[in-house]
Amino acid sequence: MPRTTAGPELDHLISLLSKLPGYGPRSATRAALHMLRKREAVMKPLGDAIARAYEMVRPCTVCGNWDTQDPCSICTDETRDKTVICCVQDVSDVWALERARAHRGLYHVLGGVISPLDGVGPDDLRLRELTERAGQPAVLEVVLALPATVDGQTTAHYASERLEGLGVTITGMARGVPVGGELDVLDEGTLAAALKARRPL
Repeated sequence: MPRTTAGPELDHLISLLSKLPGYGPRSATRAALHMLRKREAVMKPLGDAIARAYEMVRPCTVCGNWDTQDPCSICTDETRDKTVICCVQDVSDVWALERARAHRGLYHVLGGVISPLDGVGPDDLRLRELTERAGQPAVLEVVLALPATVDGQTTAHYASERLEGLGVTITGMARGVPVGGELDVLDEGTLAAALKARRPL
C-alpha cells in the first residue's frame, strides 16, 4: 500500500477502504480524498452511520438476514407467505429479490455454498437450521435459489437430499433467457438451460 504524506491516520483509512469490494489502492485514495474535501457533508455523516450500523445491525437468528431487530422485519411481517421459504447463498440475494419484489414468502440465508477448494463444507453453512425450519407444519415449499455454478448446484443437491422426507415441495429457480435478452449474445450454458426448461405457449 503506497504511503501518503498526511500521516498514519490517513494511511490507515486508505488501507481500510481498499479492503472493500471493488476498491483498490487508487480508488480507496480517491474516496479518502473526496471524504476529506467533503468533511461535514460526507465524512462525518458516513462515520456516524457506520458507528450506528455497527451498534444496531445484527443477523436475524431465524433467517440470517441483517436488520436492526431480531427476528428481522421480513420474518415478523404478517403479510408474508409463511408457507414458502426461499433459500439463498447470501444476504445480498435477499435484498436483490426484495428489490425485484419477486418473492413474498420467507427467506433462509445459508451463508455461502459448499466449496471444497475454499474449505467450506456442509457444516459451515446454515443447512441444519434450514432443515429445522422446513420441518415446521406451516411450510409447504422450499425454493433453492442458489447460484448456477458447480458449487451452487452441489449445495442445492445436498440441501434437497437433507429436505427429502419432510413433506415439502423442493423447487429451484428457472434458468434461461433473461427478459429482453437477445439469443446471439447469450452464452451456450444459458441457451441450453432455456431450451431444456421450455414450456407450452
